[in-house]
Amino acid sequence: MLANLSIPALDQFNLGAPVWLHALWIAPVLMLMLSMSFLRTRRLLTRLADPVMLARLTSSVSWPRRWVKAVLLSLGAGALALTLTQPQWGEQSRSVERRGRDIVFVVDVSRSMLAQDLAPNRLERAKVWMKDLVNALDGDRAGVVAFAGAPVVRSPLTMDRDFLSLAIDELSPDAAPRGGTLIGDAIRKTISQVFALDPDKDVNDARSPYRDIILITDGEDQDSFPVEAARAAGDLGVRIIAIGIGGSGAPVPAREDEGGRYQTSEGHVVRTSLNAEALGEIAAASDAGVFLNVGDGTISLDEVYKDLISSAEQTDQGVSEFTRFTDRFVWTLIPAIVLLVVESLIGQRRRRR
Repeated sequence: MLANLSIPALDQFNLGAPVWLHALWIAPVLMLMLSMSFLRTRRLLTRLADPVMLARLTSSVSWPRRWVKAVLLSLGAGALALTLTQPQWGEQSRSVERRGRDIVFVVDVSRSMLAQDLAPNRLERAKVWMKDLVNALDGDRAGVVAFAGAPVVRSPLTMDRDFLSLAIDELSPDAAPRGGTLIGDAIRKTISQVFALDPDKDVNDARSPYRDIILITDGEDQDSFPVEAARAAGDLGVRIIAIGIGGSGAPVPAREDEGGRYQTSEGHVVRTSLNAEALGEIAAASDAGVFLNVGDGTISLDEVYKDLISSAEQTDQGVSEFTRFTDRFVWTLIPAIVLLVVESLIGQRRRRR
């Protein structure tokens, strides 16, 4: 017991809820308010009676006792505020073996994803869904690939949720070097550069059934052979979860340098529609692939993660080291209680002789 109450070194001290440090102002503010109250009471009494009468009226009142009670009350309040900060010390280092899956968001950032059949547009809505899934990750690594006319790796596989959220926030048509929509190229680049798999190797040697591609697109493709790319991914054990987003016949917003509100071609507004059939074929070509037809509705990717990903086969993701501190709030809670109890036991009047 005494060993547990040893005084900690400063480098082993930690606060579990440092925001409550602001509550320490309660102690000096309370003492100031009580002091002002005492002084105001004395001034009022001097106005009501002469010094002789005042001495007789207040002969039983012990002003030193009132000041002692004020000090104890203020210190007790300060000790309680310090308790709320959750003082901790005594480091305990632990190693935790992480297991999970490798997940890559492959996101269409072409101009068609700016169509506003989902508010505020398809891409912004998809970014909200992706961040919901990132917040639900548990031991998994995730990455981000943006594609339009060419795919670009925006985040490698990582467990850093803040970095993933930043990569998702920065997705826009400017995230890919040129316009167009090449789904097949995006899948192939994800396989080779993010998952670091070689389709030319013996399939049985490279097969890794703990990897997922979450493909988010309206399904429009420009002859990049996405079904063949998905089939090659499936041969390597990679599953494609295709999220079909967008309604039918939505106008495509124009670029700022084009003028006008929507893109036009030969005098007609360019419109975009979800190609659900193509996305269904892409998902079916992969290993146990899934097609989720969202259309112009909504989806909870955190629920998709729980239902389809976190329950699937997992692999070792390495060992994480972390340090925990032992809660020691008793060091401040007990003095707080003692101070407040003693304050309540002290009377304000002098003892009669």
